[in-house]
Amino acid sequence: MSPETTAPRSLAEALRARDDASLSALLRSRPDLITPVPTDLTQLATRAGTRASVVRALERLDRFTLRTAEALAVAREPATYDELLGLLAGDDGDPAVTAAFPHALGTLREQALLWGADDRLRLVRTARELLAPSPQHPSPTGLGPTVGEATAGMSPGRIQEIVAAAGLASTHDSVSAVASLSALFSDRSRMSALLDEAPAEAVEVLSRLVWGPPYGQVTAEPAAHLRWLIARGLLLPTAPGTVVLPREVALHLRAGRAHRVTEPVPPAVEAATTHRPQAVDAAAAGQAYTTLATVEELLKDWHEGGPAVLRAGGLSVRDLKRTAVALDVPEPVAAFWVELAYAAGLVASDGEADERYAATPAYDAWLELPAAERWARLATAWLAATRTAGLVGGRDAKDRTLSALGPNLDRSAAPEVRHRVLALLAELPEGASADADSLLARLYWERPSRSVRPSPDDLRARLARWTLSETELLGVTGRGALSAQGRALLGLPAPAGARAAEPEGPGDRLPAHKRRSPVAAAVPAAVPRSPAERAAAAARAAALLAPLLPEPLDHVLLQADLTAVAPGPLERPLADTLGVLADVESKGGATVYRFTPASVRRALDAGRSASDLHAFLAAHSRTPVPQPLAYLIDDMARRHGHLRIGAASAYVRCDDEAVLNEIIADKRSQEFGLRRIAPTVLVAQADPTTLLTGLRSMGFAPAAESAEGDVLISRAHAHRTPPRTAPEPVPDGPPVPDATLLGAAIRAIRAGDLASTAPRKDDSAAGRPGNGALPRTSSAETLATMQAAVMTGEAVWIGYVNAEGAASQRVIAPIRVEGGFVTAYDHTADEVRTYPLHRVTGVAELADDQP
Repeated sequence: MSPETTAPRSLAEALRARDDASLSALLRSRPDLITPVPTDLTQLATRAGTRASVVRALERLDRFTLRTAEALAVAREPATYDELLGLLAGDDGDPAVTAAFPHALGTLREQALLWGADDRLRLVRTARELLAPSPQHPSPTGLGPTVGEATAGMSPGRIQEIVAAAGLASTHDSVSAVASLSALFSDRSRMSALLDEAPAEAVEVLSRLVWGPPYGQVTAEPAAHLRWLIARGLLLPTAPGTVVLPREVALHLRAGRAHRVTEPVPPAVEAATTHRPQAVDAAAAGQAYTTLATVEELLKDWHEGGPAVLRAGGLSVRDLKRTAVALDVPEPVAAFWVELAYAAGLVASDGEADERYAATPAYDAWLELPAAERWARLATAWLAATRTAGLVGGRDAKDRTLSALGPNLDRSAAPEVRHRVLALLAELPEGASADADSLLARLYWERPSRSVRPSPDDLRARLARWTLSETELLGVTGRGALSAQGRALLGLPAPAGARAAEPEGPGDRLPAHKRRSPVAAAVPAAVPRSPAERAAAAARAAALLAPLLPEPLDHVLLQADLTAVAPGPLERPLADTLGVLADVESKGGATVYRFTPASVRRALDAGRSASDLHAFLAAHSRTPVPQPLAYLIDDMARRHGHLRIGAASAYVRCDDEAVLNEIIADKRSQEFGLRRIAPTVLVAQADPTTLLTGLRSMGFAPAAESAEGDVLISRAHAHRTPPRTAPEPVPDGPPVPDATLLGAAIRAIRAGDLASTAPRKDDSAAGRPGNGALPRTSSAETLATMQAAVMTGEAVWIGYVNAEGAASQRVIAPIRVEGGFVTAYDHTADEVRTYPLHRVTGVAELADDQP
């Protein structure tokens, strides 16, 4: 059979000729095509040509593949393989372009953006409309309209004048005249001879227009060199005062190239600095520990209920500043930590009337995990989150400030960019950090925008820059290089030194050429996708990180200046108790705590006695308890509770009348309205809390008491939200279907296609059309045909209306007809089904050559 008879006449026919593997590749690369599953291949082809789907597919092409599509949009239709290659490689045949061209063409064909044999290549119509040049939407190629397009509507006489001025023979009609002019401009030798006659000024004008934009302005009386160009059709008028350089002329001047720069090879990511892998892992581990400490400190600061939720959602600017001061970090970094805790499900709003942010019950469970697992939980949540902390402080489309924990911070491209940045870092030599500019250039090559050059404000560029800083904050990278735990988090093989101790993961089984591709997809193949893969990757990362984290200490070093030095992380009970007994003075490699009268009183208020505090310090200090600290504890314990404050409005009682005399005599106590009602009792107009705070500010150590006269123990109340789930990432379109869904979808599409394309016997008189419409037969005819098909075992074509009133056509092989139902093997659904006969609109026999 000749190639002409086998060549597909439409995209649907081209898809029909594909095997299941090819269809799976299409649906995997464009998952929006099976949401919902098409009924047949014709509907799949129609959906693949819709504007929204085509735009989405074009946005995911790399630069050279997009250049190939743009070149095909300006080529004649249909184009041949060699013609399209010539538009990309030029007359001299760029070897790099020639080598990369088959892959780009295959990508376009796989994604159903291009169809047809190599001698009849066609771009999907919607893609051609989007990429072809027009005055309203210039092409990235910089090319203008063809001679035929530019002369449309021009008078026949004017066209004949141009043909004659160009030295061509006159014709009898405009169509042949335009064809003759196009042939001249496309002929390299004849065009060179024509341009040799051009004035130098005319050649200069052409050189300014050759790479675009192809439009120029002329006056009512153009100069002689412009008249020379216009007379010969080298410039054609498109509107009064406007001329355009025809596409054929521009291609000649460009030596056949559709683009000035094609970039067939992705730019390499360059290494900025290189460190020892051990130093990278150690630096990353240190920052991972800081991550855990910072998140814990944040949640401890919000222990009794955090900042209020704004009416529109999120943190106020003031609360973010206060949080930044508490964490001792800049506000953008504080926003990152807050959003990280939120993404991990550790923080949420409590949902009360006066809504506030607080830790969730999941935070308490998280605290019980080993340190490495806690870090892996945070890093995994960050990697998949679509909420973008870098946007905090910016403005939304309505010029409203974007606040931390507020709405409108989701960017669906964030997870893909994070994965891709880390994957590019993984391609560098171990221990090497990336040059940021070269990394951004690579990302822009892989996902170019429609603009000619990348913009610093481009969302993907900003996401990449934020990713580089956030990975360093998290400890995924160290000194700018990807750490061993960072590789494991991506599902990539661990470094050789750590791989022996680790169980083999999915990425370890992949050959090297599949793990790293020079023209990588948007998300590397080794990136974990399923929950099981992500959990396995997190476990590997935690196992690699655990040996690098410092072991918690059970001791501190007490100093004579009323300080305690923790030379490393402390065990949780020790850290919690010490946090009540002393104030943190400085952080870093070692944490310094300072004991003050207020901090000791805080421990006494929490129910600790002096003997408890002495025993605690003696048990956990590697140095003797300094005498000044022992005196401070004893002095505060002796004075603690000597004064008692309760509710009268408030009262003060003390067994030592001299102390009450001292309080009344102090001018600072006048604001409380104190008066004596008994030798050992004062009453006040202030409430107990205000009075308690005021007397403490005067240097006394009062204790609050209950209505029964017992000392009230003041412990921090842990405020928790009801159970909350972590925020779900906002997907960037439909998810990539798994193998099971793909197999089922392809079977359904092929079955539906069989039903819609199977040849039928044409019997219009009996109501059985052969043009694809639903068959219409009487109930008696339907029953008789079904019974005959059961006896012969032949398949028939039916029209069927389901309970919802939706009509469809199906190919079935009846097995049994009884009780008003037909049981048959449904080729459309690939299973045995039972249909009520009253819902069958009609039945028709298939053509004799059908199985």
